[in-house]
Amino acid sequence: MKVRRSVLGDAHVDRAEAQKTPFDVPFQDLITEGAWGTVWASDGISKRERSMITLALLAATGNFEEIPMHIRATARTGASKQDVLEAFQHVAIYAGVPRANHALKLAKQTYAEMEDDT
Repeated sequence: MKVRRSVLGDAHVDRAEAQKTPFDVPFQDLITEGAWGTVWASDGISKRERSMITLALLAATGNFEEIPMHIRATARTGASKQDVLEAFQHVAIYAGVPRANHALKLAKQTYAEMEDDT
């Protein structure tokens, strides 16, 4: 949970925790342990690199709904806008221009929202 909070921020995690129900507790525990307790907690690569990989994988697999959350996380992981652009350019070449184009659209919207929030 400490790693999850360090990447996504307390407000996001608090909202997610408040939305848990008895039905999805096992799934939420799986995500917390697997994604945040194992993968994101590893010191094998930096959080910046993890952000880039995560965003590229989300775009390449068409899982667009989590891209804004992970764009917001770049403020904590150190991945720059240029890093994100580079990751999405890889997506365009290796997974398809439409997916990369949609991911860039979401990133631009999210960065604009982040700037409005400051």
